Amino acid sequence: MQDLKDRVVRAVDELGAELLDVARQIHARPELAFEERFASDLLCRTLERHGLSPERAAYGLETSFRCDIGDEGPVVAILSEYDALPEMGHACGHNLIAAMGLGAALALAKVGGFRGRIRYLGTPAEEYGAGKAVMAARGAFDGLDAALMVHPANVDLESYPTFCVTAVKATFRGKPAHASLSPEQGINALDACVSAYQSIAQLRQHIDSLARVHGIITYGGAAPNIVPERAEAEYFIRAKSESALENLKARVRACLEAGAAGAGATVELKWWDHPYLDLRSNQSLATSYRKNAEALGRTFFPVAMIPAHIRGSTDMGNVSHLVPSIHPTITVAPPETGIHTACFAHCAASETGDKGTLDGAKAMAMTVIDFFLNEDLRSAVAKDFKKSAAAA
Repeated sequence: MQDLKDRVVRAVDELGAELLDVARQIHARPELAFEERFASDLLCRTLERHGLSPERAAYGLETSFRCDIGDEGPVVAILSEYDALPEMGHACGHNLIAAMGLGAALALAKVGGFRGRIRYLGTPAEEYGAGKAVMAARGAFDGLDAALMVHPANVDLESYPTFCVTAVKATFRGKPAHASLSPEQGINALDACVSAYQSIAQLRQHIDSLARVHGIITYGGAAPNIVPERAEAEYFIRAKSESALENLKARVRACLEAGAAGAGATVELKWWDHPYLDLRSNQSLATSYRKNAEALGRTFFPVAMIPAHIRGSTDMGNVSHLVPSIHPTITVAPPETGIHTACFAHCAASETGDKGTLDGAKAMAMTVIDFFLNEDLRSAVAKDFKKSAAAA
């Protein structure tokens, strides 16, 4: 087994310049959710250049893909993300996730020598749109024995604490009128929106410490001298579990409807079709990943020491409810540099980002080898999955 791991590490190093070029190209061409045409095409062309045959637009999504490697044995999915953030570009480092997944898949394909199958998946729209949940509903994760990806961060963690999250777009509608000549004839949709905003701000004082509600007003009217006929806001709602999320949704809905009623307006609410679920990290698989990353010189921060309220969200959570999954993080930035910042976007195209990309690809590939060759590990992974599902 160690010989195979050594060979896959060398394979990633041999692919290094190409992988880092892919990461840099995607960083320079940030694309939003479901619009990642350049990134998806670049990854597919790279696979094709290495003799593989990716299926483009897999599962009915233009910017997704699937590439199968191997003929028999257990099936493991390796995932790449590649969408960016509005205005901030790759401030979440998805360009590195793209290259890590590519590197792991290509290295394993190059080395071979194991009984197992890889399903390399390009998964769009993680930041907004739940691309993995959409793909899951269309069968992308059927028949898998495990799934893994690695996310860049400011710390190495074997698992990633998360919230469930959903979002709502609220469209308030009133009645236009001249704001000076006949304001009494109008119904102010912006007033309704602001009242709802204030109600939600007050609600925050009385929600669980492991819950979040945050939003913005995206449209407030056409001109100051017109009573706003329409106003719009968007909110993210996060909670520690799916049931807690449903309860909080009802309270947010009440605030939005109350704001509309108070101003005499109406409100239309459009919720996400696919909420992001909490991540059920598979402990046995995560331990295997950590040991492999430590063999590369990585040092991990104990997950138990992270304050409970420090959590993000990911649609990898939805995958983890269907198949044993891991979503560790890998350091590419200083401890004080958080994701979704301009500084993190800089790190995603830096030497530390380069090292994280290659180490992440190596550690994932080594973990896949462990899974394919170690029957006891496969049994432990399956047992952990059943245990986490039963505890939910």
